[in-house]
Amino acid sequence: MKLTIIRLFECSAQDEIDLAKIWPEYSSASLTLSDTHRIYAAKFNDRLLGAVRVTLSDSEGALDSLRVREITRRRGVGQYLVEEVIRNNPDITRWWMSDVGVEDRGVMTAFMQALGFRAQTGGWEK
Repeated sequence: MKLTIIRLFECSAQDEIDLAKIWPEYSSASLTLSDTHRIYAAKFNDRLLGAVRVTLSDSEGALDSLRVREITRRRGVGQYLVEEVIRNNPDITRWWMSDVGVEDRGVMTAFMQALGFRAQTGGWEK
């Protein structure tokens, strides 16, 4: 089965289990979904492997909590996820990724720079 990037409009019971593995610090009730507060996820074999929260406001998009399950890291899942989020929101001209909760800022900086983002105080901008 192929890795796909999806926007979650509602979470199934399995999605909630998978998101709890991706984001153990969030309760399912705290993951609000709306037109401006979105969750995009990488899905493979009916399981979510990674996810990112996206907040849209006019022509600006803010990404946060980008995380790929540890067993799946270093295989391009995160890169594909961010690239698809940006591609699926062509009206957004400025993107921001917060560094809040980032496990290793050096690794994340290299990752974000590979995606065309510039390091800034508190995160990365594109």
